[in-house]
Amino acid sequence: MSPETLGDDLRRLAANYQWTWAPSCRRLLQSLPTAAPGAHPAGAVALLEQAQLEQLAADPSFVARVADETGALEALLEGTPPPRIAYCSPEFGLSATFPQYAGGLGVLGGDHLKSASDLGLPLAGVGLFYGEGVFRQVIVDGGQSETYRESNPPLVGATDTGVTVQVPMPGRDVAARVWRLDVGRVPLALLDTDVDANTEEDRRITDRLYAGQRQHRLEQEMVLGVGGARALAALGWEVELHHLNEGHAGFIVLELLDRALAGSSWDDALAELRRGLVFTTHTPVPAGIDRFDADLIGPYLDIWSQRWGFPTEQLWGLGVDPEEPDKFNMAALCLRTSRSANGVSELHGDVSRKLFAGIGVGDEIGFVTNGVHARTWTGDHLQELFDDTLGQAWAAGDHAAWQRVSAIDDQRLVEARKQSSRLLADLVEAQTGDTLDPNALIVGFARRFAPYKRATLLLSRPELLGELLADERRPVHFVFAGKAHPLDDAGKSLVAEVIEAASSEVANGRITFVPDYDMDVAHAMVQGADVWLNNPIRPREASGTSGEKAVLNGALNCSILDGWWAEMYDGENGWEIPASSAHDPEVKNLEEATAMLETIAMIASEYHTAEHVFSGRIRHAWMTLGPRVTSARMLRDYQERVYRLE
Repeated sequence: MSPETLGDDLRRLAANYQWTWAPSCRRLLQSLPTAAPGAHPAGAVALLEQAQLEQLAADPSFVARVADETGALEALLEGTPPPRIAYCSPEFGLSATFPQYAGGLGVLGGDHLKSASDLGLPLAGVGLFYGEGVFRQVIVDGGQSETYRESNPPLVGATDTGVTVQVPMPGRDVAARVWRLDVGRVPLALLDTDVDANTEEDRRITDRLYAGQRQHRLEQEMVLGVGGARALAALGWEVELHHLNEGHAGFIVLELLDRALAGSSWDDALAELRRGLVFTTHTPVPAGIDRFDADLIGPYLDIWSQRWGFPTEQLWGLGVDPEEPDKFNMAALCLRTSRSANGVSELHGDVSRKLFAGIGVGDEIGFVTNGVHARTWTGDHLQELFDDTLGQAWAAGDHAAWQRVSAIDDQRLVEARKQSSRLLADLVEAQTGDTLDPNALIVGFARRFAPYKRATLLLSRPELLGELLADERRPVHFVFAGKAHPLDDAGKSLVAEVIEAASSEVANGRITFVPDYDMDVAHAMVQGADVWLNNPIRPREASGTSGEKAVLNGALNCSILDGWWAEMYDGENGWEIPASSAHDPEVKNLEEATAMLETIAMIASEYHTAEHVFSGRIRHAWMTLGPRVTSARMLRDYQERVYRLE
């Protein structure tokens, strides 16, 4: 193989995000002499010098590995169907090396695309390319600060499609270039306003994810919705169904309605629009919904009303907030214009029907419980063990495969879990200098530091916590990670409280906060934890997926019955934190903190004195939860309940 051909093959492998869930391809790219921790493999390939390529091309073993991986990728892509479904989301979490996600919504989006590729679903993703991505968390003086870094599209595998679309804004059009990423068989189109044709201000519309003032957010969502629909058309993708992942892409309604109104009445156009739109809501509380004041959004809506010759009030009626008529509610817009809507767990479906009852479509909201991409989130050591014992179908959520967990060799299971724990221990030591006791029960807590998630709940009972952490016979170590939104002062206070607690006498060196939470930290956390802790205020956790990732890696959940756990807990596959019936928030927190710490003490006793019982719980959790927590199961549910393509 010539060095030039080798370079082309490596670029192709690095540009397709299939490497994120193909361990052999990932290891190949990580073996490049230019590879660096935390760097994207496309950047590593770009850094290869001619002499290095020549040396690699002269290595028969390396060339054979490249040939195997390119052959596998070509086989995967062969016969890929053109997209018929567009999955529209403001963020996509594909890899920590491409920080275009803020949390669970984005990671879910990435897992959705990956499972669509696995299942051969004719789907494309649509989002924004943020030049500086999401913030990096830096701990300064015991609290959170933020930094940003620019992202070069070619160095993260993005290719310029040559397509530019125009998005109408008050007094001007904004140009958006369309980049393409490939996620296995699924293309992902990302819009970027950092182009020469725009003013400096407009070039910054797609600068950062979830940053800036309300007008900045509004204009990002206009680019995502209107620009996204125009990009799909310009790319020649004949999309029949648009799936809105939250309300951020809701302005797609404007462009699709514009097309439907050609030669049709308002009512007929709305009926046509609804046939091609579905909506997933992720929020269980009104505060989580995007709303725009009339004074702000009015000029943007006027553009379309004037184009159609309708009064603005007619368009306003699609998004008017039933509780605050002077606000435009993005969830209301999506619900009133979609043929179906769903929450992201059974409990969240119930909550959503009540939350949106005032819009008049609440009773029609169903649910599809979130899942996680098994090949992305399960550690390599366990993947090998599962492949050998369960067969390949475990990753697709195959029920029969997961029923074979009793055949897993005890010694191989113990060794795989130890290897995962060592990875977490290495991360903790590298990031914090702390040492994890290999004999301790490791309790993981990693998620966005929003107040309702109550990261500091265990600190409410310092005397009980101190007792637990002082026990030398049954050691317990809590490992925390997570970020607060840059404008969320309450969330930042929680980060500071956990950091302070970690250095306190009560902690006894057994509380650790790992900074700069991202997908790489999440990988290590869910693989290395023995118990996964989740203690939100019920029912404010719409679904939550970190606990599902932990399940696949052999961790057991200890959680409030909220989100996905409320429907999947069976009394033996983990533990319930009993919920308090108190109405007073302080009393409720104290009672639930007590229940949580007492439950963890009980778990620690079982872990340290009845290893066979604990191992039995892991096997039972795999049997009962393994088939249900994968995004392959989630995609099949969407196909059957929501997409229903003919």
